[in-house]
Amino acid sequence: MKHTEIESKWQKVWADKQAYKSENNSTRPKYYALDMFPYPSGSGLHMGHIASYTPTDIISRYKRTKGFNVLHPMGYDAFGLPAEQYAIQTGVHPAITTEKSIASFRATLQRYGFSFDWSREISTCEPDYYKWTQFIFLKLFEKGLAYQKEVPVNWCPALKTVLANDEVIDGKSERGGHPVIRVPMKQWMLKITDYAERLLQDLDKIDWPERTKEAQRNWIGKSEGATVRFNIKNFPEDSFEIFTTRPDTIFGVSFMVLAPEHPLVKKICTPDQSSRVSDYIASTAGKSEVDRKANTEKTGVFTGAYALNPVSQKEIPIWIADYVMMDYGSGAIMAVPGHDERDFEFAQKFDLPVVRVLESETDLPFTGEGKLCNSDFLNGLTKTDAIQKMFTFLEEKNLGKKQIQYKLRDWLFSRQRYWGEPFPILQTQDGKLQAVPENELPVLLPEVANYEPSDSGEAPLANNKEWVNYSADLKRETDTMPGAAGSSWYFLRYTDPRNSSAPFSTEAAQYWMPVDLYVGGAEHTVGHLLYSRFWTKVLFDVGLSPVDEPFQKLAHQGMILGPDGEKMSKSRGNVIPADEVAKDSGVDALRCYICFLGPMDKDKPWNSSGIDGVKRFLDRLTRLAINETTGESIATDSELPAEVEKLLHKTIKKVSEDIEAMSFNTCISQMMILVNELYKHDCKSKKVLLPLAQLLQPFAPHTAEELWSKLGGDGLVVTAAWPQFKPELCTDDTVTLGVQVNGKMRGTIEISVTADEAEAVAAAMKVATVTSALAQQTPTKVIYKAGKILNLIAPAK
Repeated sequence: MKHTEIESKWQKVWADKQAYKSENNSTRPKYYALDMFPYPSGSGLHMGHIASYTPTDIISRYKRTKGFNVLHPMGYDAFGLPAEQYAIQTGVHPAITTEKSIASFRATLQRYGFSFDWSREISTCEPDYYKWTQFIFLKLFEKGLAYQKEVPVNWCPALKTVLANDEVIDGKSERGGHPVIRVPMKQWMLKITDYAERLLQDLDKIDWPERTKEAQRNWIGKSEGATVRFNIKNFPEDSFEIFTTRPDTIFGVSFMVLAPEHPLVKKICTPDQSSRVSDYIASTAGKSEVDRKANTEKTGVFTGAYALNPVSQKEIPIWIADYVMMDYGSGAIMAVPGHDERDFEFAQKFDLPVVRVLESETDLPFTGEGKLCNSDFLNGLTKTDAIQKMFTFLEEKNLGKKQIQYKLRDWLFSRQRYWGEPFPILQTQDGKLQAVPENELPVLLPEVANYEPSDSGEAPLANNKEWVNYSADLKRETDTMPGAAGSSWYFLRYTDPRNSSAPFSTEAAQYWMPVDLYVGGAEHTVGHLLYSRFWTKVLFDVGLSPVDEPFQKLAHQGMILGPDGEKMSKSRGNVIPADEVAKDSGVDALRCYICFLGPMDKDKPWNSSGIDGVKRFLDRLTRLAINETTGESIATDSELPAEVEKLLHKTIKKVSEDIEAMSFNTCISQMMILVNELYKHDCKSKKVLLPLAQLLQPFAPHTAEELWSKLGGDGLVVTAAWPQFKPELCTDDTVTLGVQVNGKMRGTIEISVTADEAEAVAAAMKVATVTSALAQQTPTKVIYKAGKILNLIAPAK
């Protein structure tokens, strides 16, 4: 049979027998393996999806055969900008294009034989799903964690919507490459900052890659320091606060910097600096936040105003610069150019004073440790002592206080788009906000005549006046939620996806959560992976989730690169169509080759000739069991040669251990070694071929099922109990031992693993290169560790 016939044959059997269906509240131990679900685009699934979903499928298949009740679901992150942009261009409702894309994705995933429990399939754009996204939002609103605020946002005039930072690249929209500017707009915000400390501390509870945890720690950015208030000369009613981790260096402050958007800037700006300040503010508005952070060239304008150093009372010039952000901290910093590289560069460019307040023998800026100097009552103190003394001084004089601060900012949570979840919020005539009654959920996404926001940023939902006017004195919120809303809790919905009275039942979540293995890209580290942890903690606090961390173990898959070693893209012409590869070589060969390319978490360049080698391996194994012409079994019931039996049990042991370690490439290699050994001994015994089919099943399920069936295996191989190895057959009777003379390798010997020193030396003395290195003499000393080292010390010359 051709591989396409075998694939469709067994996929139908698995579906008919519901081989992958998971049961809630089973008495078996549970295992929850999850992929980051895809956005269903019109371009369909690509090689990256296949590479991402294969590892969890291998683990899921293995765990089922080890007796686990496995939850391995699939769904679609279906709200988002691409479908909406297509609707704007064509007039086709996003629901229609999304449904078509989902059907295409589902068919492809099923064609690849992934062992998903399709009875739990979800889509975030379906009303029976987003009803509960709205329900969870109301919980956030009730707890005071959802609020509205005017904040600077990334506004794209061409797309007429707010964009998240990760949707802006080099000042342009990721989709379409349109210019993006910063403008103030009233937006929904979520108080993720209230959870900063828990999000930080609980990283120690989960098994994630250290680089991912460290990236979240840096993003949360915990700092211990002090807030200090600076008064402004000639403005007795006005002042501003800064936060610093080095309050001990306050005598070294030579200028202050405010964000261009700081509310005090226009008030304190002197007339002679007014036009320069206004021009600078306007130019800054044309830059995205990402650009402002990334820009290495220091720019700024003097306001003409001066602050007063609260400790020394010296006048300090106040500047504005775009590297200071209004929505981070207080939008103001104190600059100590003598001991900060960024401040030093700014001071050099604008000819501002540089004061040394830390002793060192190096030129400024000095950023190391040193005793305080030029600092009045702090002189001679170490950093630690000086900071503590300054804390005391500031608090006694009511000039500041000790404080912990985080870089993490609240989550900007609204979009001026059509294709998203409507907010279940009503606004009174006097601007007060109230929740839509729970029994009216879901607030359905209404029909609109135009999917485009207005030029001023009013969302498309505002076009449907009948929908907006909830009652005579109440209007609906017309912004929609971001795509990250539905993906921040979908893993919980999978535990009980058909529940119509709650987002999920307590019992189902208690049984399945947390996710045991989550696989997806590292690019989601400070987006989805952080937001999901936040929502889970909120749901835990309100008594809905039984856990406060959603993903116990996280793994990142490496990218499949083009043959040229570059990221696959249409523009480079290096895309390898997964469907074509599967058609030519078969799904199983593609799955195995993805594993065989290298370690799961490393990027791997595609090599078209490499998949041919994997295909040959599968064909060679099949020919040991099945006659190519008749399709009948040619396996025997003969006993195994001792060498084959030992290698079989070593293979069972290694493949089992390597699957657990997600070292899939070495599993394939080990099975190839076993197949070569079978050909060497012309061994076609069922006693090795049946367990080999079981070992192959997680990687090449269609081939394994065909082998199992033809060999007379009981039931389905995908549910057959995993083979057991005999420990006594996994150890070697002999070992190849390197022989050193005076520490240099001179030859090898094959000896029993239990050989004593005398036996080892006797064997070594029969090796010509060893006796030559000893000048035909007896060694004066022997260093021997059985099975590990034999070092002979030659007599001194």
